[in-house]
Amino acid sequence: MRDKTGDKTQRFGLWNSTPTRHTPLENTQGILAGCIVSALGIAILSSAGLLTGGTAGVAFLLHYATGWSFGLMFFVVNLPFYWLSFRRLGWPFSIKTFLAIALTSVLTEIQPLAIDIGTVNPLWSAVIGGLMIGFGLLALYRHRASLGGIGILAIYLQDRFGWRAGLVQLAFDLSVLAVSFALLSPLVVACSVVGALVLNLFLAINHRSDRYIAL
Repeated sequence: MRDKTGDKTQRFGLWNSTPTRHTPLENTQGILAGCIVSALGIAILSSAGLLTGGTAGVAFLLHYATGWSFGLMFFVVNLPFYWLSFRRLGWPFSIKTFLAIALTSVLTEIQPLAIDIGTVNPLWSAVIGGLMIGFGLLALYRHRASLGGIGILAIYLQDRFGWRAGLVQLAFDLSVLAVSFALLSPLVVACSVVGALVLNLFLAINHRSDRYIAL
Protein backbone atom coordinates (compact mmCIF):
# COMPACT_ATOMS: atom_id res chain seq x y z
CA MET A 1 0.00 0.00 0.00
CA ARG A 2 1.43 3.38 -1.06
CA ASP A 3 1.97 6.18 1.42
CA LYS A 4 -0.08 9.12 0.12
CA THR A 5 1.63 11.55 2.50
CA GLY A 6 5.03 10.47 1.21
CA ASP A 7 3.89 10.85 -2.40
CA LYS A 8 2.76 14.43 -1.74
CA THR A 9 5.96 15.27 0.10
CA GLN A 10 8.14 14.05 -2.76
CA ARG A 11 5.86 15.74 -5.32
CA PHE A 12 6.40 19.13 -3.68
CA GLY A 13 10.15 18.54 -3.46
CA LEU A 14 10.63 18.32 0.29
CA TRP A 15 13.09 15.50 -0.19
CA ASN A 16 14.21 13.11 -2.87
CA SER A 17 14.13 9.36 -2.51
CA THR A 18 17.17 9.21 -4.82
CA PRO A 19 20.22 9.87 -2.61
CA THR A 20 22.34 11.20 -5.49
CA ARG A 21 20.03 14.01 -6.61
CA HIS A 22 18.88 17.16 -4.81
CA THR A 23 15.38 18.56 -5.17
CA PRO A 24 14.82 22.26 -5.96
CA LEU A 25 13.87 22.86 -2.31
CA GLU A 26 17.04 21.14 -1.08
CA ASN A 27 19.14 23.25 -3.45
CA THR A 28 17.38 26.43 -2.35
CA GLN A 29 17.94 25.88 1.36
CA GLY A 30 21.51 24.73 0.81
CA ILE A 31 22.44 27.78 -1.29
CA LEU A 32 20.62 30.18 1.02
CA ALA A 33 22.35 28.73 4.09
CA GLY A 34 25.72 28.80 2.36
CA CYS A 35 25.33 32.47 1.42
CA ILE A 36 24.22 33.51 4.91
CA VAL A 37 27.09 31.69 6.63
CA SER A 38 29.62 33.02 4.10
CA ALA A 39 28.38 36.59 4.52
CA LEU A 40 28.78 36.25 8.30
CA GLY A 41 32.33 34.96 7.85
CA ILE A 42 33.12 37.93 5.60
CA ALA A 43 31.74 40.30 8.26
CA ILE A 44 33.97 38.71 10.92
CA LEU A 45 37.07 39.11 8.75
CA SER A 46 36.12 42.67 7.84
CA SER A 47 35.61 43.60 11.51
CA ALA A 48 39.32 42.96 12.10
CA GLY A 49 40.45 44.56 8.83
CA LEU A 50 41.45 41.17 7.40
CA LEU A 51 40.94 39.68 3.97
CA THR A 52 40.82 36.27 2.37
CA GLY A 53 41.97 34.87 -0.96
CA GLY A 54 40.37 34.39 -4.36
CA THR A 55 37.99 36.94 -5.81
CA ALA A 56 36.75 37.81 -2.31
CA GLY A 57 40.33 38.75 -1.45
CA VAL A 58 40.59 40.93 -4.55
CA ALA A 59 37.28 42.57 -3.60
CA PHE A 60 38.61 43.18 -0.07
CA LEU A 61 41.77 44.80 -1.47
CA LEU A 62 39.74 47.09 -3.75
CA HIS A 63 37.42 47.90 -0.84
CA TYR A 64 40.30 48.81 1.49
CA ALA A 65 42.18 50.74 -1.21
CA THR A 66 39.26 52.76 -2.58
CA GLY A 67 36.54 52.68 0.07
CA TRP A 68 34.08 51.33 -2.50
CA SER A 69 31.43 48.86 -1.41
CA PHE A 70 32.76 45.32 -0.82
CA GLY A 71 29.51 43.81 -2.08
CA LEU A 72 29.71 45.72 -5.36
CA MET A 73 33.39 44.90 -5.83
CA PHE A 74 32.76 41.23 -5.11
CA PHE A 75 29.98 41.06 -7.70
CA VAL A 76 31.98 42.90 -10.39
CA VAL A 77 35.25 40.99 -9.89
CA ASN A 78 33.42 37.69 -10.47
CA LEU A 79 31.87 38.70 -13.80
CA PRO A 80 34.77 37.51 -16.05
CA PHE A 81 34.58 33.99 -14.63
CA TYR A 82 31.04 33.34 -15.86
CA TRP A 83 32.36 32.50 -19.33
CA LEU A 84 34.33 29.57 -17.91
CA SER A 85 31.35 28.57 -15.80
CA PHE A 86 28.89 28.46 -18.72
CA ARG A 87 31.43 26.91 -21.09
CA ARG A 88 32.78 24.17 -18.84
CA LEU A 89 30.36 23.59 -15.97
CA GLY A 90 26.96 24.15 -17.61
CA TRP A 91 24.10 26.58 -17.12
CA PRO A 92 22.55 24.98 -13.97
CA PHE A 93 25.82 25.45 -12.04
CA SER A 94 26.32 28.91 -13.57
CA ILE A 95 22.85 30.18 -12.70
CA LYS A 96 23.07 28.90 -9.11
CA THR A 97 26.53 30.45 -8.77
CA PHE A 98 25.34 33.80 -10.16
CA LEU A 99 22.46 33.82 -7.67
CA ALA A 100 24.79 32.84 -4.80
CA ILE A 101 27.21 35.66 -5.64
CA ALA A 102 24.41 38.20 -6.00
CA LEU A 103 22.79 37.11 -2.73
CA THR A 104 26.08 37.14 -0.81
CA SER A 105 26.89 40.59 -2.20
CA VAL A 106 23.53 41.91 -1.04
CA LEU A 107 23.83 40.24 2.36
CA THR A 108 27.24 41.79 3.01
CA GLU A 109 25.71 45.22 2.36
CA ILE A 110 22.57 44.87 4.51
CA GLN A 111 24.11 42.71 7.23
CA PRO A 112 25.43 45.71 9.26
CA LEU A 113 21.79 46.72 9.78
CA ALA A 114 21.19 43.46 11.66
CA ILE A 115 24.50 42.73 13.38
CA ASP A 116 27.28 44.88 14.80
CA ILE A 117 30.55 43.08 15.48
CA GLY A 118 32.69 44.85 18.07
CA THR A 119 36.35 44.33 18.88
CA VAL A 120 37.67 40.96 17.73
CA ASN A 121 41.19 39.61 18.13
CA PRO A 122 42.64 39.46 14.57
CA LEU A 123 43.95 35.91 14.92
CA TRP A 124 40.68 34.60 16.35
CA SER A 125 38.77 36.54 13.69
CA ALA A 126 40.87 34.82 11.03
CA VAL A 127 40.12 31.36 12.42
CA ILE A 128 36.38 31.91 12.92
CA GLY A 129 35.95 33.86 9.68
CA GLY A 130 37.84 31.22 7.72
CA LEU A 131 35.75 28.43 9.20
CA MET A 132 32.48 30.25 8.55
CA ILE A 133 33.32 30.90 4.91
CA GLY A 134 34.53 27.30 4.62
CA PHE A 135 31.21 25.98 5.91
CA GLY A 136 29.37 28.31 3.53
CA LEU A 137 31.41 27.21 0.52
CA LEU A 138 31.00 23.54 1.47
CA ALA A 139 27.22 23.96 1.45
CA LEU A 140 27.39 25.69 -1.94
CA TYR A 141 29.77 23.13 -3.46
CA ARG A 142 27.52 20.27 -2.36
CA HIS A 143 24.60 21.89 -4.16
CA ARG A 144 26.66 22.50 -7.32
CA ALA A 145 27.22 26.21 -6.81
CA SER A 146 30.09 28.41 -5.66
CA LEU A 147 30.96 32.00 -4.85
CA GLY A 148 32.50 32.41 -8.27
CA GLY A 149 35.98 33.23 -9.42
CA ILE A 150 38.57 30.80 -8.16
CA GLY A 151 35.79 28.61 -6.77
CA ILE A 152 34.53 28.05 -10.33
CA LEU A 153 38.03 27.22 -11.52
CA ALA A 154 38.69 24.97 -8.51
CA ILE A 155 35.53 22.91 -9.05
CA TYR A 156 36.28 22.61 -12.78
CA LEU A 157 39.82 21.35 -12.06
CA GLN A 158 38.51 18.90 -9.47
CA ASP A 159 35.91 17.53 -11.90
CA ARG A 160 38.36 17.47 -14.83
CA PHE A 161 41.61 16.32 -13.22
CA GLY A 162 40.65 15.16 -9.73
CA TRP A 163 42.59 17.96 -8.02
CA ARG A 164 41.09 18.81 -4.63
CA ALA A 165 39.18 22.08 -4.84
CA GLY A 166 40.41 23.26 -1.45
CA LEU A 167 44.09 22.85 -2.36
CA VAL A 168 43.62 24.55 -5.73
CA GLN A 169 41.93 27.48 -4.08
CA LEU A 170 44.60 27.63 -1.39
CA ALA A 171 47.32 28.18 -4.00
CA PHE A 172 45.44 31.10 -5.52
CA ASP A 173 44.55 32.50 -2.10
CA LEU A 174 48.17 32.63 -1.02
CA SER A 175 49.01 34.49 -4.24
CA VAL A 176 46.38 37.12 -3.51
CA LEU A 177 47.58 37.46 0.07
CA ALA A 178 51.16 37.93 -1.12
CA VAL A 179 50.02 40.94 -3.16
CA SER A 180 48.27 42.39 -0.10
CA PHE A 181 51.65 43.25 1.51
CA ALA A 182 51.58 46.40 -0.64
CA LEU A 183 48.46 47.69 1.14
CA LEU A 184 48.24 46.06 4.56
CA SER A 185 50.45 45.62 7.60
CA PRO A 186 52.45 42.40 8.06
CA LEU A 187 50.29 41.46 11.08
CA VAL A 188 47.08 41.80 9.11
CA VAL A 189 48.52 39.79 6.22
CA ALA A 190 49.81 37.09 8.59
CA CYS A 191 46.40 36.72 10.25
CA SER A 192 44.74 36.69 6.82
CA VAL A 193 47.06 33.86 5.77
CA VAL A 194 45.93 31.91 8.83
CA GLY A 195 42.30 32.48 7.84
CA ALA A 196 42.97 31.32 4.28
CA LEU A 197 44.74 28.20 5.54
CA VAL A 198 41.86 27.38 7.88
CA LEU A 199 39.29 27.92 5.13
CA ASN A 200 41.01 25.90 2.42
CA LEU A 201 42.26 23.04 4.59
CA PHE A 202 38.69 22.69 5.87
CA LEU A 203 37.49 22.41 2.26
CA ALA A 204 40.30 20.06 1.24
CA ILE A 205 39.43 17.67 4.07
CA ASN A 206 35.64 17.88 3.85
CA HIS A 207 34.91 18.40 0.14
CA ARG A 208 35.77 15.35 -1.91
CA SER A 209 33.81 14.23 -4.95
CA ASP A 210 34.36 10.56 -4.10
CA ARG A 211 32.64 11.01 -0.73
CA TYR A 212 29.74 13.26 -1.76
CA ILE A 213 28.26 12.59 -5.18
CA ALA A 214 24.80 14.13 -4.94
CA LEU A 215 23.77 16.50 -7.74
